[in-house]
Amino acid sequence: MDDEVDPNEENVNSVLAQESSELFHILNGQSPTVIMQLCQMMASEAGWQNQLSAASSSTNPIQAMLDYFRTARAEKCRIFLQSVCLWCENIPMRLESRLMSVAGDTSSDLNLEDQNSPSPPSEEQLMKRPRIDHWDQYFTSVRGLLQRRWERLTERLVKDVQLENVWVSLRTTNRVRDRPDQTPGSADRGSRTPESDGDYIFLESRLTLETFLQGCEGKVTVLVGQAGSGKTLLMSCLGQQWANGLGPIPSSYLFVLLEFRQLNLLSRPLTLAELLLQHYLPPNGGNDAQSAIVDCLLSNPEQSCWVLDGYDEFHGKLNRQEMQREPLDLENPLPVADLISGLLNRQLLKGSTVLVTCRVRDVMDLDGVSDKVGQLLEWGHHEIKEYVDKFFGVKGHSADRALGAQAADLLLSSRHLLAMSSLPALCNICCICLEHLLLEGTQISGERSGEEDSRGEPRAHSEQGGKREGSEDIAKGGTNGRAQLCPTLAQIPTTLTQVYLTVLGAFLGRGSNQGGRDFRPRDERFPQSTVNTQTTLSQYRLCTLSRLAWRGLEESKILFEEEDIPQDVLEFSVRTGLMSQVELRRQDGMLVSAYCFIHLTVQEFLAALRLMTSADVSDAQLKKRFSLKTRWTTKSNHKTVFTDSLYLYVCGLASPQCTPALVQLARASGGTRVQSWVQKRQELVRKMLKTLCQSNTLTGPKILELCHCVQESQDHQLAKQFVDARPTLELRNIRLLPNDIEALAFVVNAGGDNDIGLDFGACSMELECLDVLSRCQSIHCLSFRSRKYGDKFAEKLASVLPEFTALRKLEFCGSSLTAMGAACLASGLQKCPDITEINLSDNNLKDNGIGHIAEIFTKLQKLVSVMLGRNNTSLKAVDYLIEKMSSCLNIQHVCADGMKEVSVTFSPDTDKISHKTKPKPTISLLNQDWSKPEMRNLARTLARCPSLSVLDLSGGQWDEQTLKTLIQFLPEIRITEKIILNDSCSSVESLVILTSLLSHCPPVVELHIRLQSPVQVSIVFSGGSEKPANEVSKMLCLSCCNLLPADLERVWKSLGTSSGLTLLDLSNNSLGNKGLRKLLDVLPCLSNIQEINASNNGIGMEGVVMLADALSSYDSLTQILISDGGKDQVILKFSPNKSDDKEQLKMFRIRNSSLLPSNVTTLCTRLVQCGSHLELEFSHCSLTDRAIKNLQKVLPKMMSLQRLNVSHSITSTTDALTLVSCLNDSQRVTSVELRPQSDSFISFGAVKAEVKVSCRVTGFCLNGGNLDRLLEILQGPRLSHLDLSSNQLEDKGLKCLVDFLPRLKISSYVNLSHNRLTQQGLLDVASTLCTCPDVSSVEVSLGEEERCLIWFRQSGGCEKSLSVRESSLKRDHLVRLVDIVPNYPCVAKLEFKNNQLQSEWIEEFVKLLDGSERGCIISIEESWIRSEAAVCLLCRCLDLSSNIQTISIHQTTLHLSLMKSAEMTSVSDDAADPAQSMAVKKIGLVDCAVDGSQLSLMEKIIERCPLLTELDVSYNILGIVGATFLCSSLPTLPNLTTLSLSGHMISNTAAENMARFLPRLRSLHLSHCVWFEAGGLQLMETLEQCVNLEDLCLDCVQLNEQSSIFLAHALRSITLIRNLRLNKIATAMEQSQTNSLLDLLAAMDGLTQIQGIELDSWRMADAGIEQLTRLLPVWKDLKKISLSKNLVSDQSGETLLEALRSCSHLEELHLSSNSLGDLTAAKMAVVLPSLTHLTVLDISENRIGCEGSSNLSKAIMSMKNLRKINLTAVGTSELCPVAASLAHCPLIQDVGLGWNNCSDDVALELARVLPLCHNLTQIDLESNNVSVYGATALLKALQYCPALHLIRLWRNKVLQSEAQRLSQTDRRLNFSFT
Repeated sequence: MDDEVDPNEENVNSVLAQESSELFHILNGQSPTVIMQLCQMMASEAGWQNQLSAASSSTNPIQAMLDYFRTARAEKCRIFLQSVCLWCENIPMRLESRLMSVAGDTSSDLNLEDQNSPSPPSEEQLMKRPRIDHWDQYFTSVRGLLQRRWERLTERLVKDVQLENVWVSLRTTNRVRDRPDQTPGSADRGSRTPESDGDYIFLESRLTLETFLQGCEGKVTVLVGQAGSGKTLLMSCLGQQWANGLGPIPSSYLFVLLEFRQLNLLSRPLTLAELLLQHYLPPNGGNDAQSAIVDCLLSNPEQSCWVLDGYDEFHGKLNRQEMQREPLDLENPLPVADLISGLLNRQLLKGSTVLVTCRVRDVMDLDGVSDKVGQLLEWGHHEIKEYVDKFFGVKGHSADRALGAQAADLLLSSRHLLAMSSLPALCNICCICLEHLLLEGTQISGERSGEEDSRGEPRAHSEQGGKREGSEDIAKGGTNGRAQLCPTLAQIPTTLTQVYLTVLGAFLGRGSNQGGRDFRPRDERFPQSTVNTQTTLSQYRLCTLSRLAWRGLEESKILFEEEDIPQDVLEFSVRTGLMSQVELRRQDGMLVSAYCFIHLTVQEFLAALRLMTSADVSDAQLKKRFSLKTRWTTKSNHKTVFTDSLYLYVCGLASPQCTPALVQLARASGGTRVQSWVQKRQELVRKMLKTLCQSNTLTGPKILELCHCVQESQDHQLAKQFVDARPTLELRNIRLLPNDIEALAFVVNAGGDNDIGLDFGACSMELECLDVLSRCQSIHCLSFRSRKYGDKFAEKLASVLPEFTALRKLEFCGSSLTAMGAACLASGLQKCPDITEINLSDNNLKDNGIGHIAEIFTKLQKLVSVMLGRNNTSLKAVDYLIEKMSSCLNIQHVCADGMKEVSVTFSPDTDKISHKTKPKPTISLLNQDWSKPEMRNLARTLARCPSLSVLDLSGGQWDEQTLKTLIQFLPEIRITEKIILNDSCSSVESLVILTSLLSHCPPVVELHIRLQSPVQVSIVFSGGSEKPANEVSKMLCLSCCNLLPADLERVWKSLGTSSGLTLLDLSNNSLGNKGLRKLLDVLPCLSNIQEINASNNGIGMEGVVMLADALSSYDSLTQILISDGGKDQVILKFSPNKSDDKEQLKMFRIRNSSLLPSNVTTLCTRLVQCGSHLELEFSHCSLTDRAIKNLQKVLPKMMSLQRLNVSHSITSTTDALTLVSCLNDSQRVTSVELRPQSDSFISFGAVKAEVKVSCRVTGFCLNGGNLDRLLEILQGPRLSHLDLSSNQLEDKGLKCLVDFLPRLKISSYVNLSHNRLTQQGLLDVASTLCTCPDVSSVEVSLGEEERCLIWFRQSGGCEKSLSVRESSLKRDHLVRLVDIVPNYPCVAKLEFKNNQLQSEWIEEFVKLLDGSERGCIISIEESWIRSEAAVCLLCRCLDLSSNIQTISIHQTTLHLSLMKSAEMTSVSDDAADPAQSMAVKKIGLVDCAVDGSQLSLMEKIIERCPLLTELDVSYNILGIVGATFLCSSLPTLPNLTTLSLSGHMISNTAAENMARFLPRLRSLHLSHCVWFEAGGLQLMETLEQCVNLEDLCLDCVQLNEQSSIFLAHALRSITLIRNLRLNKIATAMEQSQTNSLLDLLAAMDGLTQIQGIELDSWRMADAGIEQLTRLLPVWKDLKKISLSKNLVSDQSGETLLEALRSCSHLEELHLSSNSLGDLTAAKMAVVLPSLTHLTVLDISENRIGCEGSSNLSKAIMSMKNLRKINLTAVGTSELCPVAASLAHCPLIQDVGLGWNNCSDDVALELARVLPLCHNLTQIDLESNNVSVYGATALLKALQYCPALHLIRLWRNKVLQSEAQRLSQTDRRLNFSFT
């Protein structure tokens, strides 16, 4: 470092010589005028002029000038230097100051009269000397300021500060401004990965602070450190060294030391000059001095050093100017933050030196502007022990030194104290704590109290530098139950909270003794005694300080003024060292005193005391402050001056151990009922901790902080909840200290026996941490991932591994492990017998390291997997692993992908697995570059291995010699499954070599080769099977091998004749027609062949013809599939040779091809020669009209043809008609089904006389000539059914068809749906009932369904019916229908539903039909037929027609029958007024909302119905008026025998009146009636008199014990009864009256004529069934029995079925909602076939299983008369057999299979049988698992089922969009609830 020179003491010529090099560069930058003036100062003697001339021609004249003055006289040299300083610009301040000093005063030395002297200096030049003087004076003042500052700070230092003893680690930086043309880094995009507080990207190296600061001139340097690491003290030390001309900062630089906490006070905008000269150090000399200093600074910015200390305390935030860095206006006042930002961004004083100190988390704000970043390293054990010795031995007393030794031992044994002591400031606090504990523990007398005070107070202030800094990242931890070192010493605090309580006790103890020690004995254990033993005064002071600390925390304030603190508390705090004093300069420049706590953590701890003891702080404030700190630093972090440790202390204070202390402090704060309040506040903290413990969203740093919190709370229950919620703890990018692991160990050990995993990723960890980690119990997984972990780490880990008794998995990945470390780990792992997984991937083990690991395989019997990839290994390492397979028999798989992925997996313990079940091991050696010697070595190694299942050698390019080497050794290698050689062999020569294996290596059964990318080769073995050679199936797949026809010969030669090939795949080659010819020629040699695939070989139509010939020539060739004319698919399939089997079916299929007419003719002509049954397919083909005609001509010649498939090949109506003409060309045609661009078939059969043909031509446009041509064709054959739906016939085409219909021979139906018909077409279709004698019924709907069907009579009978729905009929249409009906040859049934008919039209229609001779049955449904309209319609019909036999209205449907009655003639003759009499025998108004007043409108009608035998008014609202009407009218009906009053309320009076006429009834229905007890008893009693009763219905009536007795008596009397319905009467009885039901059963033993009995919901159980089975043999005529909901067990069901054998006339069997199972189903298979009349079977809601379903299907197959079967919720989804059996039920109409979880297989089976069930009308499949696949199959089947009205598919696995699509295609598919 250059010193300043006195001109009288230093030689001017030597100075010029020293600085000439720098002066040369400066003068080179000056103007020519200045250079000329300087040159003129040289002497004019000829010698020099000659030298100058020579110099000007050869060298630079400036150098010559400098050389001249360097040897000139001192006076001339001095004048020259003065001139240089006056005239030249941009001279550095250091150089200018030295030159001016050595040159002296210009005014005295410049001789202006000298002819060689330059021109007089300007005024500006003359000002330079005073400016330099002011600058030097300011330097002197700054030196004095910094020296005084240092003296003030070092008065109380314990340990000297030396920069060469302070250690720093370099950290990488991100200088965005140095690379403006590059893509911004992740930090600048705002998405930077969070950084650890301990590692800013990464620490590069370790060096001293002095070395770190060298070379920082002109740069921005950042020094980071934790709060309390001494940053401020070090900056003051740096300033002191500069003031003494020492240190790394040049003494010629202006040293400006600014503290951010001082800058916080500057609120108004400032200029840079104001900041320096008013708020740093005001200069002497007034405005001139200020101007001179500013000018010097601005002209020489590089001569200044700005130290900005404590950015972490700055309230503002620096602005980053990354894109724009324009200089700032120096005269413009700016906020302080902008000034500092200008310095950092080089917008102010560009070239100056800037040094910033901050905490680690704040360095992100400086990212992009810093040139160098260093982090202060924490103290190690040596530094800590040295400081402790200094602290206790500063006076040199022997007692102190002994105390210091004890203190050092205690400190090093406590994790909490040791972690704190790594920071100088906190080390001082720990010493105070230990001193307090040791002195109390040993009870030293107070004689040395004065001495301690003189030493202790300075210690309290040491290393703090003004007490502004706090710890941001204090290590926290516990002793985890460690016993104290020395029983005679005081107990060490076990938590951080207890440490700070002890520290407070130490400071309070100082104050209570007026500067001495408090030596009261400790009669209580820590921590209660810490605070409880304090005096009231001390507690008051503590409360005041905690209040102050809390206020500072709330206001982000760490500096307090005098008025903020009570005077006595302030004096106490300063005296004891709890607070320290600092000087601050206000905005007005005045110096004031401020105070701060000894450390930020002390302020935070006092604030925590306030939180836990003061009711002034609400729960909400506590919750707001309770937030876990993260150790990751991000740009979005909230800037705070504190260390965020408050929550940690709160957790510690929540421990019950702290309750007494908190209660006492709370009382001192003036609280009431403090005991309960404090406990409530503690419980709140524990509750918040519990919530965090159960959370699964915390990151690694917060998880670690939570561990510290739980440890502080000492709550084992919280620890258990923490462990339960986290099976694995992931810690990433965190610096871990031993106290962190200590906290982790506390939580893990306190969490119980639950296994837990620890995953450390990129975490810095000291080796000492592993010692602590070994205390963790129940660790089942340990994972270490970081390059920071090397051999030393592994060695240490290996020593502690055996202590992890629960360890199952160890990962040591992505580290720096070598063979040496692997050997250490192997030795440690040997002692872990339960280890199952080891992962050592991504290290540097090399081959030897792999060998070390492989050696332990046999010693670890529970190993499952070992990962060893990416370890810089060779094939030798793989050999180690494979060789181990022979000694370690539980190795299951060895895998090596190159050397990137190397793994070994193991099977379970071999002793527990039998030899037969144990899987064979596998080896995968992928992407290896094998040479012939290496392959030979591998093969020999493999030959020594046990039997392998799979050997995978994929990857790497082999030559043929290497492959031959493997093939040569292959017989010696034991392989059971296959060898894989993907991407290894890519030549045809390799293919030929491999092909020979099928002949020469018997175990090889399959060979798969693909030579095109990706190359795939696999050799499949027989697996050790010992089948005869002729029974072994062998496969050769040579797909995508670029084979040419010539290559085939080499392949055949390699195969030989003994290959036994069954499957040959030659697809995707280049064989062409020539290669196909070679293939067909070799077919006779392939005796066992089953399939050949020759697809994608460029085969043309010539080859297709060859294949057609081959199909006819080779008996074993059965199927040929061709697509795209042979260019795409060509597949040949074979079957065993059956030359004598003419029934064998052969198939020739061509798809997606364009066929010329000549191609069709040629192919069909060749296929005519085929003697076997043939199926020919031309689907998805392009066929011209001529090709279709050629096909139609040749079809009759193809006598073996069974089926022609032209699906998606018919596009025009003309083509369709051409094929339909086959019906006349060939008598072998059995069905024709044609659709445009859809499925189209023609089926053929044997010629038979009675064959009926089905014809479906749908989806075309049939009109005019096309329709005429079709009808002409259809005249010839006998048709079973004709489907012409969706052909756009419209009314005109329909009329033509109807007129032609009598000429057609049709036996089943004609479907004309979806042909755009109108009402005229409807009438034309209806007319067929008259014009065609064989037409039995017509169904027409013109609504959305568009349904039109003409049914033909299947058997005898002449009944005809017409059904018209949703056709919007008008009056005229009804009139025209009346013209048609009388022409019916027999009784007609007419059904009209929802046709918008009006009442008048219906009445007229009935009137017009009145004259029909044959009569008719009419059903009309309209929504308006209800209530009064219904009554009026009924009356009007009766008035208008005298031939109505029966008339009723049920809900909204009118039912009536018209027939002339002979009885009516005699009645009319006897009647007084014959015109008034009616022939009607039945009148009904059922459930149509008729009330009593409306019913009374029928009074006159009833009077005119003398023949009325049946009256039904059930389920209406009669009321009193209706009851009165019935009571008066019923006696007037002499022939009335049937009465239905169901669903009414019967009063006692009505019951009394009914009792009079009940005995004459034959049928009585009173279901769902309600009556009073007396009336009910009277009715039941009257029933005994109804001896003629044949039909009785009492469903759901109320029977008490007495009425049930009467009913039993009645049943014994009514012996003629045929139908008895007593459903649900048990529900109205009491449980105690259940025996009455059995009595009722007993009363039925005389009902020998019974035909129908319903006893649902009797809950009779097994006892009732047993009694019932004794009656069944008597009921010979029984046709219906219903026993649903009767608790019938499976055994009783079996008994019941056996009893039903005698009921041979049984038609309906209802057994739903019982407990029937497989036993009953099995009995059904035996019994039901004998019940040949059974039509209805209902066994829903039972428990039938898969076996029962199979038995049930056997029963159904024999039920030829079955019409309805209900199997809803039967307990099994395996209903495919049941669905299949429906094909044997020709009369089946209704099938219920809902709620069974049936899948698509049931739907597919139903779709198969639907076309066989011609009468099926409804299927219920709701709530099953049918997908869109099954629903689509049902949709396709619907086109063959015109009679089917509905398939319910609600609640199945069909998306709504798909359901909507399917239902729009055919509305009979119903996916809705209704």
